[in-house]
Amino acid sequence: MCNSTPSTTDLGLIDKNHACSCGTDDHSAAHSDAGEVKTEGTVREHYLVEGMTCRHCVASVTEELSAVHGVESVSVDLHAGGTSRVMVVSSQPVPVGDVRAAIIEAGYSLVTA
Repeated sequence: MCNSTPSTTDLGLIDKNHACSCGTDDHSAAHSDAGEVKTEGTVREHYLVEGMTCRHCVASVTEELSAVHGVESVSVDLHAGGTSRVMVVSSQPVPVGDVRAAIIEAGYSLVTA
């Protein structure tokens, strides 16, 4: 885990042209109750992760999640010292246990409801 001082530096990790990190304007059709966004053949699942404070943290989580079977890409909306939002893009749903194990392996905690 990284012990750097939290900052508000924009790391360019999200598309600020969209109100939602899913990148769609039609949220009524795109979002399910589980926080999953589907477009033809693509699943985007959002997770909350605690403990990340810097770019190294983002890189660690991204590396571990990218190694999970089926994951095509990972993007992180870093909230240094708080709860960060992580989006995992895959062609089919990825078991939450696999996501949790990858986040723990990176040294962080998956927030559960």
